[in-house]
Amino acid sequence: MKQVKSTLNRDLFDGVLEKRLRAEAPLADRLRPGTWEEFFGQEEIIGLGKPLRQLIERDEVPSLILWGPPGSGKTTLARLIANLTKSAFVQLSAVSSGLDDLRRVVAEAVERRKLYNTRTILFIDEIHRWSKTQQDALLPQVERGIVTLIGATTENPSFEVISALLSRSRVVVLKSLNPSYLKKILQRALQDKDKGLGNIKVEGAERALEHIVVMANGDARVALNTLELAVKSARQGDSAKLDENVIKQSLQRTHLVYDKAGEEHYNLISALHKSLRGSDDNAALYWLGRMLEAGEDPLYVARRLVRFAAEDVGLADPQALVQATAAFQATHQLGMPECNVVLAQVVVYLARAPKSNALYVAYGKVQEDVQKTINEGVPLHLRNAPTKLMKDLNYGAGYKYPPAEAQRRAGNPDYKSKVEQDYLPPSLKGKKYLT
Repeated sequence: MKQVKSTLNRDLFDGVLEKRLRAEAPLADRLRPGTWEEFFGQEEIIGLGKPLRQLIERDEVPSLILWGPPGSGKTTLARLIANLTKSAFVQLSAVSSGLDDLRRVVAEAVERRKLYNTRTILFIDEIHRWSKTQQDALLPQVERGIVTLIGATTENPSFEVISALLSRSRVVVLKSLNPSYLKKILQRALQDKDKGLGNIKVEGAERALEHIVVMANGDARVALNTLELAVKSARQGDSAKLDENVIKQSLQRTHLVYDKAGEEHYNLISALHKSLRGSDDNAALYWLGRMLEAGEDPLYVARRLVRFAAEDVGLADPQALVQATAAFQATHQLGMPECNVVLAQVVVYLARAPKSNALYVAYGKVQEDVQKTINEGVPLHLRNAPTKLMKDLNYGAGYKYPPAEAQRRAGNPDYKSKVEQDYLPPSLKGKKYLT
């Protein structure tokens, strides 16, 4: 009897705690959509009539990897699936969970299937943080259908999720929310009296929302948290007056999305390279600025520009390598922010320079020959002969010394400035790497 009473009390207090936590949760969490009508954006994948939406509505959710930038709706979509499906929904955070948590979830899923024939959807937030061992342990459970996986990640799953798990899941790519959807989400927050800020009269809301939309950079969570903090800080009784200064103070962060160790790092340097290669100096300057202002190591950019000068400009303008090397040295000596204009100068120079990848192509052919042909000895006439033994072995025998040959032939009408002799190994005789 005491045990039953204790259980009832625990359930009662747990319910009270859950209700209190929901009421005090951040606006972004309170306002999570419970229906399709409340979900804004990502219509390419879950719009009316789309295959994934139909599967969700039929409670036939396949294993999914939701890949997208922060605030694009990955967790929101997973929660919406939980509301719309009859399957049991279990959530784990890859940051704080491990193999013991997975074993517990699997055991409960097996019992649930035995007793009630109910499927279990396992949502793993930030699945890229799970190790290969943890992902390997999850694989057989997904393969056998014990759980249906929904994993959320901001990282490219090609690199962060094991291939066996990827092959058994459907990768769903979510995009940053466009401004119109972000504005709708913010307007809903201002109008909702139960879960939002609808009980507060907000002055200057229209201009404030426009500013938040720009600064949030497609991140709905950032937009909602900024709006909530701005309203709370400017609130006087039942009203609040918002202006640009309040919004900036509430944001307190750069709106540039950049991860120096992640995919965006490679996307931006790729955009810079391709703009340089396409001789678009304006675009090249923009991508340079995106990297530097977001905190990229300027020496990394400088190194890439030195490589570009040799690879993509090359002999079409040999001065490009001199310019890029000088910029690297100046960047090393000055650092940020002083080096920004130095890098800007060399970026514009490289963009406007004529382009030639002849050296890059030629060296690629050289690499192939070095790796795929026999490593022949250096021809005897090209070898040095510093000792008598080497001379006796014909090292250097027959070598034509070009300056002496030029002098000898200067008075000859058949004189050629280039001395004809073989410099390559016999098997590569006559090979041309440069055209």
